[in-house]
Parts: sequence; C-alpha cells; structure tokens
Amino acid sequence: MPRKLLFATHNSHKLQELRQLLPGFEVLGLEELGLEEEIPETGRTLEENSAIKAKYLAKIKDEAAIADDSGLEVDALHGAPGVYSARYAEGPRSDEANMEKLLQALTNETNRAAQFRTVISLVIEGELYQFEGIVRGHLMTKKRGVKGFGYDPLFVPQGFDRTFAEMQAEEKNALSHRGKAVAKLKTFIDQHPQLFQDHAG
Repeated sequence: MPRKLLFATHNSHKLQELRQLLPGFEVLGLEELGLEEEIPETGRTLEENSAIKAKYLAKIKDEAAIADDSGLEVDALHGAPGVYSARYAEGPRSDEANMEKLLQALTNETNRAAQFRTVISLVIEGELYQFEGIVRGHLMTKKRGVKGFGYDPLFVPQGFDRTFAEMQAEEKNALSHRGKAVAKLKTFIDQHPQLFQDHAG
C-alpha cells in the first residue's frame, strides 16, 4: 500500500503535479476527501496561507496533511503579485485575466526579472514543517506555450529559452519552485520514515 498524504487543494493541476513528484504516495485532494468548501486564505504571506490550509485539513481529518501556497514575485513590481497571484485580476479567478493584468502592469518595463516561489507546509502529529522552493527567471512580453497553468506561458526559467508552458511536465517539475519544495519534503520524509509509517493509510 502506498503511503497516504492529504493535500489541501481543489486545484487539479497542483494535484497532478504532486502525484508526479511523489510517486510513492497516494496523494488525495479535497474533493476526493469529500470537502467541497474553500479554505479561507487569510494570511498575508505564502508561509501563513500554506500553514493555515495544512492545519485546517490535519485537524478535521486527524491525519498528516500538506498544503502549498505559491506566488509569482516580479522584481519591477516590488514582489507583486506574490501571495495574491491566483487572484491578481478582478472577478472570478482566471489565469488569462491574471496574465493580461500582469502584462499591462509591465508595459514598457525593461526589467522583466521574476521568480516563482512555493512554500509547502506539512502538519503531522501536531507539528508544522515548511519547505521552500524558488526558481528565478524572466517574463515574456506575450504568452507562449499551452502546457502548465497559472503564469507558466509567460515565465522562462533562468538558463532556458522556453516558457514553463512549452516544457513537458517532467522537465518543468525538475526545474520548478514546487519541484524544489517537494524535493525538500521528500528528504524530510526519508529522514523520518517511522513518523510517516505511523500515518500510513
């Protein structure tokens, strides 16, 4: 039986990425756990929001739980949209609207440097552990590629000439902010096997 991790997300793209990055685990999202409500993200940082979601799920299910919060931090915008990346544009959440607003904000801006940052929170036996992943890069002036999600069609990781949306999932995962954070999570799991064996499902 694969070990089980409860993942506090409704985002099918994130869920798919985590399953690819954690092949030895059964990763279950909120919908599979019968939880349809949105967990309020009331924090002002990625660390706070990630912790809020993981603690919420661990408490109601009384099992080990993980959550992530990710943001695009643009140098010319002093780190914006950051923690508000998923709801940067007005109205319902929309990747297209968010990208259009970002492109408008960067009109005539020569500094296109940016980074994706992820914070993954793990709550197990009442303790909180956090793992950060960062990937530097720059933003295109127009969208390229159809893979991925979020701001992927605009973001080119450092050392490459293709956006995340032009890469296969395996290549993106090897470079990405989420991939780096999950690698730290996996190291923690490997170093504490008994802790996770006790919570195997």
